[in-house]
Amino acid sequence: PDVIIEAQFDDNDAEHGQDHLQDTLSDDIKKLSVDTGEKGDGVHRTKQDDGPKVNDPRLLPDEFLQRTAKVVYILEKKHSRAATGFIKLLADRNSELFKRCAMFSPVDHRVPRVYVPLADCPPDFVTRPEGYSQKLFICRIVDWKEDSNFATGQLSKSLGQAGEIEPETEGILTEYGVDFSDFSPEALECLPQNLPWVISPEELAKRRDLR
Repeated sequence: PDVIIEAQFDDNDAEHGQDHLQDTLSDDIKKLSVDTGEKGDGVHRTKQDDGPKVNDPRLLPDEFLQRTAKVVYILEKKHSRAATGFIKLLADRNSELFKRCAMFSPVDHRVPRVYVPLADCPPDFVTRPEGYSQKLFICRIVDWKEDSNFATGQLSKSLGQAGEIEPETEGILTEYGVDFSDFSPEALECLPQNLPWVISPEELAKRRDLR
């Protein structure tokens, strides 16, 4: 067809049947096909035409157009490029890549699997990989080539045993870029120094007690 129209079909159309929708679309197409008589700006219809034709999509009403776009520039990378996961040996032991890299599998399946250098892995990882099957690691993605199914990255830290509170919490905070380092001395100096500190009765009288 010369004209492809994407229309919305709602409950009102369902009540009146599709005939009403077809009539509406046919009327709109006929309006677009009328010769305006202006200098080449109109859409002409001749005897040879089998049906209405719209050659210029700019003449179509906005509701019949599907907006399209493409990404031209990444202004800001929102993801921290850090992920929590596990490391394991590559399946193909005869490949050249097996001697140089291990596979990092993120816990978050939205993050791609990552090739990491064996130099970043623990020294005994190659000889006893089963000992690290439940160890959590932090990996940072550094590159992802267009022709590769896997990204490349670097192991930055070993968190500990999977399932334990401390490693799991640290992994989540690192993934989302939360700074959980110790407060600076300047920040700690703003706190009361005489401990244990208690709220004075005068201050407590002005507050609503939610304890």
